[in-house]
Amino acid sequence: MKMPAKMLGLIGGMSWESSAQYYRLINEGVRAARGPTASAKVLLWSFDFAEIEALQHAGDWPALTALMIDAAKRLAGAGADHLLICTNTMHLMADEVETAAGIPLLHIADPAGAAIRAAGLRKIGLLGTAFTMEQGFYRERLAQRHGIEVLVPEAEDRKLVHLVIYEELVAGTLRDASRQAYREVIARLVARGAEGIVLGCTEIMLLVGAEDSPVPLFDTTSLHAAAAVRLTLGED
Repeated sequence: MKMPAKMLGLIGGMSWESSAQYYRLINEGVRAARGPTASAKVLLWSFDFAEIEALQHAGDWPALTALMIDAAKRLAGAGADHLLICTNTMHLMADEVETAAGIPLLHIADPAGAAIRAAGLRKIGLLGTAFTMEQGFYRERLAQRHGIEVLVPEAEDRKLVHLVIYEELVAGTLRDASRQAYREVIARLVARGAEGIVLGCTEIMLLVGAEDSPVPLFDTTSLHAAAAVRLTLGED
């Protein structure tokens, strides 16, 4: 007998471009597992990313934490069994969000860490926003929970990766020149010893794929969504 699906609470809109991918991937996974008419039980809280982006670049993380906690509480109150934050950067306050909501949060770094370890890799390069690449919350989780050494791009490459995310990808703009620039950043990380590359921003998968890297790519959007499918179906 099939167990009833768990209700997923998605905190999205950061940006909606990647949140749309989450919704698609989660529903495709449930349909593949349970049949052509099956779909996921999902509640979605979608922010206006313009407000979030302004607070991020102003460095007002307390205000951002308050907004994330409010969204999480609303989803929990509406019946969500598990939370997903549909962006890497805002996992900066993941612990506070999970505690305040009172329901489990599926951390985006953990499916990536599991996939990296399953591939037998120990040293990876991390691409993401400047916040994700430069602050310790993401790298430390991969290191402490999964035993993975994390390399980040050099300063100029970090600036380039960040600008492409905020000036292009969140607006749905995909440019060949930016794809080539990302390929070059990846190549420099590989030259420094990266055995794989984590796409640690949920929009990067819109721009680059396996053909753009000489080493395996670990797309956090797809891995997080796949873990959410297993969770909602009671397989994890």
